Amino acid sequence: MGHMRKSLVLGITGGIACGKSEVGKIFKRMGFVVCDADRVAHRLMRKGTPVYQRVVDYFGIRILLDDGEISRPILGNIVFGNPMERKALDGLVHPAVEEELRGWMAGKRREAQDAAVLLPLLFESGMESLGWDGIICVSSGAEEIFRRLEKRGLKRGEAEQRVASQMPLKEKERRADWVVSNIGTLEELDQSVQEVMNRIKAGKDYE
Repeated sequence: MGHMRKSLVLGITGGIACGKSEVGKIFKRMGFVVCDADRVAHRLMRKGTPVYQRVVDYFGIRILLDDGEISRPILGNIVFGNPMERKALDGLVHPAVEEELRGWMAGKRREAQDAAVLLPLLFESGMESLGWDGIICVSSGAEEIFRRLEKRGLKRGEAEQRVASQMPLKEKERRADWVVSNIGTLEELDQSVQEVMNRIKAGKDYE
C-alpha cells in the first residue's frame, strides 16, 4: 500500500532546569504520547517491587519513610556528590527502566503512534541505543538555568553543584541529533520545537 505512516519515537534529554517538561507539553499538543522516564523510575521503585528490594538491600533502611516507601530526598542526598553510590543506584534502577521503555516504545510503534520519552540521563545511562528516530537535547543558558534552580529553592552553591554533577550540556548537545534552545519565552520555545520537528519530518521517510 505504501500509505502506512511510520511513527516517530523521539528521546528528549537536556540539562537540569533546561525546560524538558515544557518541551514535553509542546509535543503533547502536537499529538505525541509523552512518557516521563522519571515517573517510570518512581513507579519501579515503589514498595514491593524487585527494584525496591534491591535498592533497600543495598542502601539499607535509612532510606525508608515511615510507611516503608523509599524517600527520594534521602536517597538523593546519599548519591548526590558520591559518584560510586550514584553508579550503584543507577545499576540497580536503570536496567528495569530501560526494559520498561523498550516495551513502551515497541507498543507505540505497533500502534503507529508518535511518541516521545523525557529522559534526563539518556546519555549517562547508555540509553542511546534504544532505537530512537532522533534524540533532542533541550538546552539553555547558564544564567537562565541558575535562575530557574533558585526559583525551585536551591541556593546558588547547591545549584552549581547540581549542574556540575551532570554530563556537561555542551557534550549532550554534541551527542544529540537536534538541539532545541530554550532561552526566551514559551512562544519562542514552541517555535523552536516546531522548527526541529519540520526538519525531522523532512528528513524522515514518510511514504
